[in-house]
Amino acid sequence: MDRIQNDIRNRVNIREINRYLGYGAKTPDDSIGVIITEVLEELTCAVKPRNLYRLYDNRVVGNQVILESSDKTIIFESQNLADNLSQCEKVVLMAATLGLEADKLLQKYEVLNMTKAAIAQACGAACIEAYCNILQEQICEAQSEYGRKLYLRPRFSPGYGDLPLQYQCTIFQTLECAKRIGLTLTDSLLMYPTKSVTAFIGLTANPQSCHIGKCAQCGNTECEFRELS
Repeated sequence: MDRIQNDIRNRVNIREINRYLGYGAKTPDDSIGVIITEVLEELTCAVKPRNLYRLYDNRVVGNQVILESSDKTIIFESQNLADNLSQCEKVVLMAATLGLEADKLLQKYEVLNMTKAAIAQACGAACIEAYCNILQEQICEAQSEYGRKLYLRPRFSPGYGDLPLQYQCTIFQTLECAKRIGLTLTDSLLMYPTKSVTAFIGLTANPQSCHIGKCAQCGNTECEFRELS
């Protein structure tokens, strides 16, 4: 297991895996716990994570988020996204994936063992979240080196709140995801490899304490996957 694989394993939230499996705040029995550990180890050893991102100056006007660089201006319309990024001077567009190896392992389990297949799906979701958490903290640290201390806002992805999923197309084109990290988008706006994420990450000079966990920005308090305090 290389360093990034080990970092992902150490950052995985086991409670999140349990919630994805339908246990809510409960802990599964020991037999399921053993399988979770086994699958998580195999998955984190198999993944080949890749990522890319671009940094933009940010302006928010009403429900419009206006991202500007030296050669391009991109406008996204979403009140929820605008609220999330309203205090941010910089915004990062990010894409990350666990790679094809994760999908191949999931497909193997689907043929051999459906219990492990379900657990692998939950572990994969938790692993990509852990990887994104690691990346956004690295990005924030790198950007803070160039001036005053910056803080992170929670990641925000197409499909959250009122931000249309169709904006995936804009992000994929802007970042050249297919060319640069082999991440593609289907006609139905699904990502392949499947354990992948695209997101906006706001950087602000105002101190923040909620940069990990998208639930802080979501109004669906009845969601079964909502993170517990």
